[in-house]
Amino acid sequence: MTHIAVIGAGITGVTTAYARATRGYRVTVLDRQRYPAMETSFANGGQLSASNAEVWNSTATILKGLKWMTQRDAPLLLNPKPSWHKYSWLAEFVGQIRNYRANTIETTRLAIAAREHLFRMAETEGIDFNLEKRGILHVYYDKASFEVASKANQLMVEGGLERHAMTPEEIRNIEPSLRGHYHAGFYTPSDSTGDIHKFTRGLADACKRRGVTFLQDAAIRHVVADATGVRIQWSDISQDKDNSATDVLEADAVVVCAGVGSRTIAAQLGDRVNIYPVKGYSITVHLDTQESQDNAPWVSLLDEQAKIVTSRLGQDRFRIAGTAEYNGENRDIRADRIEPLVRWTRHHFNVETARVVPWTGLRPMMPDMMPRVGAGRRPRVFYNTGHGHLGWTLSAATAELLTQQVQNTLPAR
Repeated sequence: MTHIAVIGAGITGVTTAYARATRGYRVTVLDRQRYPAMETSFANGGQLSASNAEVWNSTATILKGLKWMTQRDAPLLLNPKPSWHKYSWLAEFVGQIRNYRANTIETTRLAIAAREHLFRMAETEGIDFNLEKRGILHVYYDKASFEVASKANQLMVEGGLERHAMTPEEIRNIEPSLRGHYHAGFYTPSDSTGDIHKFTRGLADACKRRGVTFLQDAAIRHVVADATGVRIQWSDISQDKDNSATDVLEADAVVVCAGVGSRTIAAQLGDRVNIYPVKGYSITVHLDTQESQDNAPWVSLLDEQAKIVTSRLGQDRFRIAGTAEYNGENRDIRADRIEPLVRWTRHHFNVETARVVPWTGLRPMMPDMMPRVGAGRRPRVFYNTGHGHLGWTLSAATAELLTQQVQNTLPAR
Protein backbone atom coordinates (compact mmCIF):
# COMPACT_ATOMS: atom_id res chain seq x y z
CA MET A 1 0.00 0.00 0.00
CA THR A 2 1.38 3.43 -0.93
CA HIS A 3 2.57 5.13 2.25
CA ILE A 4 2.11 8.92 2.64
CA ALA A 5 3.68 10.84 5.52
CA VAL A 6 1.91 14.06 6.54
CA ILE A 7 3.85 16.56 8.65
CA GLY A 8 1.45 18.56 10.81
CA ALA A 9 -1.75 17.66 12.68
CA GLY A 10 -3.56 20.97 12.40
CA ILE A 11 -6.62 21.48 10.23
CA THR A 12 -4.71 21.22 6.93
CA GLY A 13 -2.73 18.17 7.99
CA VAL A 14 -5.73 16.26 9.30
CA THR A 15 -7.96 17.06 6.29
CA THR A 16 -5.06 15.99 4.05
CA ALA A 17 -4.66 12.73 5.97
CA TYR A 18 -8.38 12.05 5.77
CA ALA A 19 -8.51 12.69 2.01
CA ARG A 20 -5.57 10.32 1.48
CA ALA A 21 -6.92 7.59 3.79
CA THR A 22 -10.31 7.56 2.05
CA ARG A 23 -8.53 6.99 -1.30
CA GLY A 24 -6.78 3.82 -0.18
CA TYR A 25 -3.42 5.17 0.97
CA ARG A 26 -1.55 4.22 4.11
CA VAL A 27 -1.02 7.45 6.06
CA THR A 28 1.20 8.47 8.98
CA VAL A 29 0.84 11.92 10.55
CA LEU A 30 3.68 13.47 12.56
CA ASP A 31 3.21 16.46 14.87
CA ARG A 32 5.28 18.05 17.62
CA GLN A 33 2.35 18.55 19.99
CA ARG A 34 0.84 15.91 22.29
CA TYR A 35 -2.54 16.05 20.50
CA PRO A 36 -3.86 17.20 17.12
CA ALA A 37 -5.03 20.81 16.68
CA MET A 38 -3.05 22.29 19.56
CA GLU A 39 -1.51 25.29 17.78
CA THR A 40 -3.16 27.60 15.22
CA SER A 41 -6.12 25.20 14.93
CA PHE A 42 -6.92 25.49 18.62
CA ALA A 43 -9.00 28.65 19.13
CA ASN A 44 -9.32 30.76 16.00
CA GLY A 45 -12.25 33.03 15.14
CA GLY A 46 -14.41 30.08 14.12
CA GLN A 47 -15.64 31.51 10.83
CA LEU A 48 -16.01 29.42 7.68
CA SER A 49 -16.02 32.61 5.70
CA ALA A 50 -15.93 32.95 1.95
CA SER A 51 -16.99 36.53 2.72
CA ASN A 52 -13.52 37.12 4.21
CA ALA A 53 -11.72 36.05 1.04
CA GLU A 54 -10.34 39.48 0.15
CA VAL A 55 -6.54 39.24 0.18
CA TRP A 56 -4.67 41.87 2.19
CA ASN A 57 -2.33 42.97 -0.61
CA SER A 58 -3.37 46.58 -1.08
CA THR A 59 -1.97 50.06 -0.69
CA ALA A 60 -4.64 50.74 1.94
CA THR A 61 -3.31 47.90 4.12
CA ILE A 62 0.22 49.28 3.90
CA LEU A 63 -0.91 52.80 4.85
CA LYS A 64 -2.96 51.52 7.78
CA GLY A 65 -0.04 49.44 9.02
CA LEU A 66 2.25 52.49 8.98
CA LYS A 67 -0.38 54.58 10.75
CA TRP A 68 -0.89 51.98 13.47
CA MET A 69 2.79 51.23 14.20
CA THR A 70 2.82 53.39 17.35
CA GLN A 71 -0.52 52.10 18.71
CA ARG A 72 -0.04 49.01 20.89
CA ASP A 73 -3.73 48.09 20.63
CA ALA A 74 -3.98 48.65 16.85
CA PRO A 75 -5.73 45.99 14.71
CA LEU A 76 -2.53 45.60 12.67
CA LEU A 77 0.82 45.87 14.45
CA LEU A 78 4.33 45.59 13.01
CA ASN A 79 7.34 45.16 15.25
CA PRO A 80 9.93 47.36 13.48
CA LYS A 81 12.88 45.37 14.85
CA PRO A 82 15.11 44.42 11.87
CA SER A 83 14.60 40.94 10.46
CA TRP A 84 15.58 39.83 6.95
CA HIS A 85 12.71 37.34 6.80
CA LYS A 86 10.12 39.90 7.88
CA TYR A 87 11.20 42.72 5.58
CA SER A 88 11.86 40.51 2.57
CA TRP A 89 8.41 38.99 3.10
CA LEU A 90 6.87 42.46 3.30
CA ALA A 91 8.63 43.44 0.07
CA GLU A 92 7.11 40.43 -1.68
CA PHE A 93 3.75 41.28 -0.11
CA VAL A 94 3.90 44.75 -1.69
CA GLY A 95 4.90 43.22 -5.01
CA GLN A 96 1.72 41.11 -4.97
CA ILE A 97 -0.58 44.15 -4.90
CA ARG A 98 -0.80 43.78 -8.67
CA ASN A 99 -2.49 40.38 -8.18
CA TYR A 100 -5.03 41.61 -5.62
CA ARG A 101 -8.03 41.25 -7.92
CA ALA A 102 -7.22 37.80 -9.33
CA ASN A 103 -6.24 36.35 -5.95
CA THR A 104 -9.37 37.66 -4.21
CA ILE A 105 -11.60 36.07 -6.85
CA GLU A 106 -9.71 32.77 -6.75
CA THR A 107 -9.77 32.63 -2.94
CA THR A 108 -13.53 33.21 -3.01
CA ARG A 109 -14.05 30.33 -5.41
CA LEU A 110 -11.85 28.05 -3.34
CA ALA A 111 -13.70 28.97 -0.12
CA ILE A 112 -17.08 28.23 -1.69
CA ALA A 113 -15.86 24.85 -2.94
CA ALA A 114 -14.46 23.97 0.49
CA ARG A 115 -17.88 24.06 2.15
CA GLU A 116 -19.16 20.98 0.34
CA HIS A 117 -16.10 18.92 1.27
CA LEU A 118 -16.02 19.97 4.93
CA PHE A 119 -19.73 19.42 5.54
CA ARG A 120 -19.52 16.02 3.87
CA MET A 121 -16.63 14.99 6.14
CA ALA A 122 -18.56 16.08 9.23
CA GLU A 123 -21.74 14.32 8.15
CA THR A 124 -19.99 11.10 7.12
CA GLU A 125 -18.03 10.86 10.37
CA GLY A 126 -20.69 12.25 12.72
CA ILE A 127 -18.55 15.14 13.99
CA ASP A 128 -20.20 17.62 16.35
CA PHE A 129 -18.32 20.93 16.17
CA ASN A 130 -20.96 23.52 17.13
CA LEU A 131 -21.80 24.24 13.51
CA GLU A 132 -24.06 27.26 12.97
CA LYS A 133 -25.32 27.94 9.45
CA ARG A 134 -26.65 31.43 10.20
CA GLY A 135 -24.44 33.41 7.83
CA ILE A 136 -21.88 36.14 8.52
CA LEU A 137 -22.71 39.82 8.88
CA HIS A 138 -20.07 42.49 8.14
CA VAL A 139 -20.79 45.91 9.64
CA TYR A 140 -19.49 49.39 8.75
CA TYR A 141 -19.77 52.60 10.73
CA ASP A 142 -19.51 55.14 7.91
CA LYS A 143 -20.18 55.63 4.23
CA ALA A 144 -16.52 55.78 3.20
CA SER A 145 -15.59 52.39 4.65
CA PHE A 146 -18.73 50.81 3.21
CA GLU A 147 -17.92 52.13 -0.26
CA VAL A 148 -14.38 50.73 -0.03
CA ALA A 149 -15.82 47.37 1.02
CA SER A 150 -18.27 47.51 -1.87
CA LYS A 151 -15.37 47.31 -4.32
CA ALA A 152 -14.08 44.12 -2.70
CA ASN A 153 -17.63 42.81 -2.57
CA GLN A 154 -17.89 43.07 -6.36
CA LEU A 155 -14.87 40.77 -6.70
CA MET A 156 -16.32 38.20 -4.30
CA VAL A 157 -19.63 38.26 -6.16
CA GLU A 158 -17.66 37.70 -9.35
CA GLY A 159 -16.12 34.69 -7.63
CA GLY A 160 -19.61 33.25 -7.12
CA LEU A 161 -20.50 34.46 -3.62
CA GLU A 162 -24.07 35.37 -2.70
CA ARG A 163 -23.72 38.51 -0.57
CA HIS A 164 -26.23 41.27 0.10
CA ALA A 165 -25.97 44.88 1.24
CA MET A 166 -27.84 45.58 4.47
CA THR A 167 -29.41 48.75 5.86
CA PRO A 168 -29.08 49.61 9.59
CA GLU A 169 -32.61 48.33 10.13
CA GLU A 170 -31.82 45.04 8.41
CA ILE A 171 -28.66 44.68 10.51
CA ARG A 172 -30.75 44.95 13.68
CA ASN A 173 -33.25 42.42 12.35
CA ILE A 174 -30.52 39.91 11.49
CA GLU A 175 -28.81 40.19 14.89
CA PRO A 176 -30.95 41.99 17.50
CA SER A 177 -28.36 41.58 20.27
CA LEU A 178 -25.83 43.82 18.50
CA ARG A 179 -25.63 47.28 20.04
CA GLY A 180 -24.37 50.41 18.28
CA HIS A 181 -25.08 52.55 15.23
CA TYR A 182 -24.01 51.45 11.76
CA HIS A 183 -24.08 53.01 8.31
CA ALA A 184 -24.59 49.72 6.46
CA GLY A 185 -23.43 46.13 6.20
CA PHE A 186 -23.04 43.05 4.03
CA TYR A 187 -24.65 39.72 4.84
CA THR A 188 -23.51 36.35 3.47
CA PRO A 189 -26.21 33.79 4.30
CA SER A 190 -24.20 30.81 3.02
CA ASP A 191 -21.28 31.33 5.42
CA SER A 192 -21.14 29.52 8.75
CA THR A 193 -19.18 29.04 11.97
CA GLY A 194 -17.92 26.25 14.16
CA ASP A 195 -15.27 25.11 16.61
CA ILE A 196 -12.12 24.32 14.61
CA HIS A 197 -10.54 22.40 17.49
CA LYS A 198 -13.54 20.10 17.94
CA PHE A 199 -13.77 19.51 14.20
CA THR A 200 -10.08 18.74 13.77
CA ARG A 201 -9.97 16.41 16.78
CA GLY A 202 -13.12 14.68 15.58
CA LEU A 203 -11.69 14.23 12.08
CA ALA A 204 -8.41 12.96 13.56
CA ASP A 205 -10.37 10.29 15.44
CA ALA A 206 -12.11 9.39 12.17
CA CYS A 207 -8.70 9.09 10.51
CA LYS A 208 -7.56 6.70 13.22
CA ARG A 209 -10.65 4.57 12.67
CA ARG A 210 -9.63 4.41 9.01
CA GLY A 211 -6.14 3.19 9.87
CA VAL A 212 -4.14 6.43 9.96
CA THR A 213 -1.21 6.41 12.41
CA PHE A 214 -0.53 9.54 14.46
CA LEU A 215 2.95 10.13 15.88
CA GLN A 216 2.52 12.92 18.43
CA ASP A 217 5.29 14.63 20.41
CA ALA A 218 7.31 14.11 17.22
CA ALA A 219 9.86 16.84 16.52
CA ILE A 220 11.09 16.76 12.92
CA ARG A 221 14.89 16.76 12.75
CA HIS A 222 15.57 16.22 9.06
CA VAL A 223 13.71 15.23 5.91
CA VAL A 224 15.30 13.66 2.82
CA ALA A 225 13.48 12.84 -0.43
CA ASP A 226 14.64 11.27 -3.67
CA ALA A 227 13.26 9.13 -6.47
CA THR A 228 13.11 6.06 -4.19
CA GLY A 229 11.14 7.57 -1.32
CA VAL A 230 11.18 9.82 1.73
CA ARG A 231 13.04 9.45 5.03
CA ILE A 232 11.98 11.57 8.01
CA GLN A 233 14.24 11.74 11.05
CA TRP A 234 12.27 12.63 14.17
CA SER A 235 12.56 12.65 17.96
CA ASP A 236 9.97 11.70 20.58
CA ILE A 237 10.20 14.84 22.74
CA SER A 238 8.02 13.33 25.44
CA GLN A 239 10.71 10.73 26.16
CA ASP A 240 13.97 12.28 25.00
CA LYS A 241 14.64 15.45 26.95
CA ASP A 242 17.96 16.21 25.26
CA ASN A 243 16.69 15.29 21.77
CA SER A 244 19.66 12.98 21.17
CA ALA A 245 17.69 9.86 20.22
CA THR A 246 15.97 9.80 16.85
CA ASP A 247 13.78 7.47 14.84
CA VAL A 248 13.42 7.30 11.07
CA LEU A 249 10.11 7.02 9.26
CA GLU A 250 10.27 5.84 5.67
CA ALA A 251 7.42 6.60 3.28
CA ASP A 252 6.69 6.77 -0.43
CA ALA A 253 5.92 10.52 -0.27
CA VAL A 254 5.57 13.40 2.16
CA VAL A 255 3.02 16.21 2.40
CA VAL A 256 4.20 19.23 4.39
CA CYS A 257 1.31 20.79 6.33
CA ALA A 258 3.37 22.22 9.18
CA GLY A 259 2.01 25.76 9.37
CA VAL A 260 4.72 28.26 10.26
CA GLY A 261 7.18 25.38 10.51
CA SER A 262 6.76 24.58 6.82
CA ARG A 263 9.37 27.11 5.73
CA THR A 264 12.19 25.35 7.60
CA ILE A 265 11.16 21.89 6.40
CA ALA A 266 10.82 23.13 2.82
CA ALA A 267 14.36 24.51 2.92
CA GLN A 268 15.65 21.02 3.79
CA LEU A 269 13.86 19.74 0.69
CA GLY A 270 15.25 22.39 -1.65
CA ASP A 271 12.10 24.49 -1.80
CA ARG A 272 11.40 28.09 -0.88
CA VAL A 273 8.05 28.37 0.87
CA ASN A 274 8.15 31.92 2.20
CA ILE A 275 5.70 31.66 5.07
CA TYR A 276 5.71 34.35 7.74
CA PRO A 277 3.97 33.89 11.13
CA VAL A 278 1.25 36.52 11.49
CA LYS A 279 0.07 36.45 15.07
CA GLY A 280 -3.62 36.59 15.97
CA TYR A 281 -5.47 36.65 19.26
CA SER A 282 -8.81 35.41 20.51
CA ILE A 283 -10.83 35.28 23.68
CA THR A 284 -13.48 32.75 24.58
CA VAL A 285 -16.16 34.28 26.79
CA HIS A 286 -17.91 31.67 28.92
CA LEU A 287 -21.59 32.54 29.11
CA ASP A 288 -22.22 31.37 32.66
CA THR A 289 -25.55 33.14 33.21
CA GLN A 290 -28.83 32.83 31.42
CA GLU A 291 -28.81 36.55 30.75
CA SER A 292 -25.45 36.35 28.99
CA GLN A 293 -26.60 33.38 26.93
CA ASP A 294 -29.69 35.30 25.88
CA ASN A 295 -27.72 38.43 24.97
CA ALA A 296 -24.81 36.93 23.05
CA PRO A 297 -25.24 36.85 19.25
CA TRP A 298 -25.85 33.70 17.24
CA VAL A 299 -25.13 35.29 13.86
CA SER A 300 -21.40 35.60 13.20
CA LEU A 301 -20.09 39.14 12.90
CA LEU A 302 -17.13 41.00 11.43
CA ASP A 303 -16.46 44.56 12.53
CA GLU A 304 -14.47 45.92 9.59
CA GLN A 305 -13.07 48.90 11.46
CA ALA A 306 -11.81 46.96 14.48
CA LYS A 307 -10.93 43.86 12.40
CA ILE A 308 -12.75 41.70 14.95
CA VAL A 309 -14.82 38.59 14.23
CA THR A 310 -17.21 36.63 16.43
CA SER A 311 -18.64 33.13 16.57
CA ARG A 312 -21.17 31.52 18.88
CA LEU A 313 -19.89 28.11 19.93
CA GLY A 314 -22.87 26.39 21.43
CA GLN A 315 -25.10 27.66 24.19
CA ASP A 316 -22.40 28.74 26.63
CA ARG A 317 -19.34 29.94 24.65
CA PHE A 318 -18.74 33.10 22.63
CA ARG A 319 -15.53 33.48 20.61
CA ILE A 320 -14.10 36.91 19.71
CA ALA A 321 -10.94 37.11 17.61
CA GLY A 322 -8.88 39.62 15.74
CA THR A 323 -5.69 41.61 15.26
CA ALA A 324 -2.64 40.86 13.12
CA GLU A 325 0.82 41.15 14.57
CA TYR A 326 4.09 40.86 12.62
CA ASN A 327 6.48 39.84 15.37
CA GLY A 328 8.21 36.63 14.31
CA GLU A 329 7.50 33.35 16.10
CA ASN A 330 6.47 35.10 19.28
CA ARG A 331 3.67 33.24 21.08
CA ASP A 332 3.37 35.48 24.15
CA ILE A 333 -0.20 36.42 25.10
CA ARG A 334 0.00 40.17 25.58
CA ALA A 335 -2.52 41.84 27.86
CA ASP A 336 -2.56 44.98 25.70
CA ARG A 337 -3.69 42.88 22.71
CA ILE A 338 -6.33 40.95 24.64
CA GLU A 339 -7.87 43.97 26.37
CA PRO A 340 -9.28 45.51 23.14
CA LEU A 341 -11.17 42.26 22.45
CA VAL A 342 -12.70 42.31 25.93
CA ARG A 343 -13.50 46.02 25.65
CA TRP A 344 -15.13 45.53 22.25
CA THR A 345 -17.29 42.71 23.63
CA ARG A 346 -18.49 44.79 26.57
CA HIS A 347 -19.31 47.72 24.30
CA HIS A 348 -21.36 45.75 21.77
CA PHE A 349 -23.14 43.13 23.89
CA ASN A 350 -24.77 42.90 27.29
CA VAL A 351 -22.81 39.84 28.42
CA GLU A 352 -20.68 39.16 31.46
CA THR A 353 -16.91 38.90 30.91
CA ALA A 354 -16.04 37.46 34.30
CA ARG A 355 -14.62 34.26 32.77
CA VAL A 356 -12.57 34.95 29.65
CA VAL A 357 -9.94 32.58 28.23
CA PRO A 358 -7.26 34.31 26.10
CA TRP A 359 -5.32 32.60 23.31
CA THR A 360 -2.88 33.41 20.54
CA GLY A 361 -1.82 31.58 17.39
CA LEU A 362 0.49 32.10 14.42
CA ARG A 363 -1.18 32.24 11.03
CA PRO A 364 1.11 30.81 8.30
CA MET A 365 0.94 33.45 5.55
CA MET A 366 2.48 33.54 2.10
CA PRO A 367 3.25 36.99 0.64
CA ASP A 368 0.48 36.65 -1.96
CA MET A 369 -2.01 35.40 0.68
CA MET A 370 -2.56 32.23 -1.35
CA PRO A 371 -1.95 28.72 0.04
CA ARG A 372 0.92 26.69 -1.35
CA VAL A 373 -0.69 23.53 -2.73
CA GLY A 374 1.24 21.18 -4.98
CA ALA A 375 4.48 19.39 -5.67
CA GLY A 376 7.95 20.45 -4.59
CA ARG A 377 11.11 20.40 -6.66
CA ARG A 378 12.14 16.95 -5.54
CA PRO A 379 10.14 13.84 -6.37
CA ARG A 380 7.60 12.62 -3.84
CA VAL A 381 7.39 15.96 -2.03
CA PHE A 382 4.12 17.90 -1.77
CA TYR A 383 2.86 20.95 0.12
CA ASN A 384 -0.50 21.96 1.55
CA THR A 385 0.34 24.95 3.71
CA GLY A 386 0.39 28.75 3.96
CA HIS A 387 -3.37 29.28 4.30
CA GLY A 388 -2.97 32.36 6.50
CA HIS A 389 -6.15 33.56 8.18
CA LEU A 390 -8.31 31.22 6.07
CA GLY A 391 -6.96 27.79 7.00
CA TRP A 392 -10.28 26.72 8.55
CA THR A 393 -12.16 28.04 5.53
CA LEU A 394 -9.96 26.62 2.74
CA SER A 395 -8.45 23.42 4.12
CA ALA A 396 -11.11 20.97 2.97
CA ALA A 397 -10.78 22.21 -0.62
CA THR A 398 -6.98 22.31 -0.72
CA ALA A 399 -6.86 18.78 0.71
CA GLU A 400 -8.96 17.63 -2.24
CA LEU A 401 -6.84 19.53 -4.76
CA LEU A 402 -3.68 18.00 -3.36
CA THR A 403 -5.22 14.53 -3.35
CA GLN A 404 -5.86 14.79 -7.09
CA GLN A 405 -2.26 15.86 -7.72
CA VAL A 406 -0.80 13.04 -5.64
CA GLN A 407 -3.01 10.48 -7.35
CA ASN A 408 -1.80 11.65 -10.75
CA THR A 409 1.86 11.06 -9.85
CA LEU A 410 1.71 8.39 -7.14
CA PRO A 411 -1.42 6.22 -7.31
CA ALA A 412 -2.55 4.13 -4.35
CA ARG A 413 -1.64 0.50 -4.66
